[in-house]
Amino acid sequence: MTGPLLDVREVRKVYRRRGLIAAPRLPAVDGVSLTLSAGTPEIFAIIGESGSGKTTLARMILGMIAPSSGSIWFAGTNLAAIRGRARRIAFMGRVQPIFQNPFEAFNPLKRVDRYLFATARSFANAGTVADMERACDSALHQVGLSLREIAGRFPHELSGGQLQRVAIARALVSRPALIVADEPVSMIDASLRMSVVDLFRTLRDTLDVSIIYITHDLATAYSLSDRIMIMREGREVEAGDARTVLDNPRHPYSILLKDSVLQIPPPNG
Repeated sequence: MTGPLLDVREVRKVYRRRGLIAAPRLPAVDGVSLTLSAGTPEIFAIIGESGSGKTTLARMILGMIAPSSGSIWFAGTNLAAIRGRARRIAFMGRVQPIFQNPFEAFNPLKRVDRYLFATARSFANAGTVADMERACDSALHQVGLSLREIAGRFPHELSGGQLQRVAIARALVSRPALIVADEPVSMIDASLRMSVVDLFRTLRDTLDVSIIYITHDLATAYSLSDRIMIMREGREVEAGDARTVLDNPRHPYSILLKDSVLQIPPPNG
């Protein structure tokens, strides 16, 4: 494949205040661009506080909402040109989401393995039960689980960390080129966060999956990311190599974000 894997070009998303006829149009995302290379998988963090536009940007990349202007290209195809069920399924198989709260991503009355089987059937061309089981078990092994461990179990029978790993495995069933992970560790126990962060790094290195990591957490972004973009009020304020930007931020907002993070002094001695 020639050209970038993902090319976001000056996208804007504008909303109007509900219930007000003459209300001003509010840009949730305002002229943001980013590019991910097709040749080298990477983890690209989008950092910002609530209301910065990072989740709206993620939803546009996933094709869940359309930009008001600008364009988003994936593997050389403009997302606006994706029409029809077959083309939509092909896109969804290559670009998979992981959402913030794993307990909201799964119906509490539905067994979690049913979700994996449905994904295998729709996006991995698994035509038989045996095919589905192989595809799901393989994906689960990538996240340190197995089909035997989760088969027949409901979401409440798994811990938050286990359930988020199942959500990641579900995203991996179709063997995507890109995962868009929106605050994937914010709803799980702090003791488990780094294990999920380490898992993302492993997926990049062993499966050649690029990851867009949406977060407000500078610590995990610093530890995990190759490149970052910091957003405020719908706009990019600073972007570049993760360590360079976070070690020596230049924009006043970036400096404020860094200074707001509790600095833990090294142990004596």
